[in-house]
Amino acid sequence: MNDAHRPHDGDFVDKVLRQFDHLLDMVHDKFLRPILLAGRVIAYGMIIVLAAIVLIAALLIGIIRFMNVYFFAGHEYITYLAVGALSILAGMLIWRRRRPINLRK
Repeated sequence: MNDAHRPHDGDFVDKVLRQFDHLLDMVHDKFLRPILLAGRVIAYGMIIVLAAIVLIAALLIGIIRFMNVYFFAGHEYITYLAVGALSILAGMLIWRRRRPINLRK
């Protein structure tokens, strides 16, 4: 058997393809995976935030209607005053818990 008929060509191609596959795996792990993860976090975060806004709005509307029907029928302004006072109180509590940027950790 001479050197021209030896099966070295298949080994060379397999080695090159293995190296190329390894390079593509490294590129995927180092660059694409973090980008995909960030995209998922942003997408799911937006869905959660929008669902929370809708839930809060529906809850607030339900509370206002419940109070108008069962507690202050004919005096809707009392309902709005009560909901406004609760909103101001919640805002003051949230504002009180804030910290300056340089103290956050």
